[in-house]
Amino acid sequence: MKKHRWLLVFFVVVGMVAGSLAAQSLEQVPALKFLTDTVPIVWSPAVDLAVVAFDFTLRLDISLLSILGIVLAIWLYRRL
Repeated sequence: MKKHRWLLVFFVVVGMVAGSLAAQSLEQVPALKFLTDTVPIVWSPAVDLAVVAFDFTLRLDISLLSILGIVLAIWLYRRL
């Protein structure tokens, strides 16, 4: 069976969202704070061409549970 790259991207996004949801649900547990702490990654390119100007912001809040979700998603993809 041929694996498609878009399927891998889909698995990674779903894994990241699942890890993020798990981190949000476990935020109230003080003993698991190291798993739920997030680090924001922000990329904001802006272009001004005198006629057209735009800016775009991409923000990712990464936690250890998000990374574990990504690793699990890649592992599941490879098992297909």
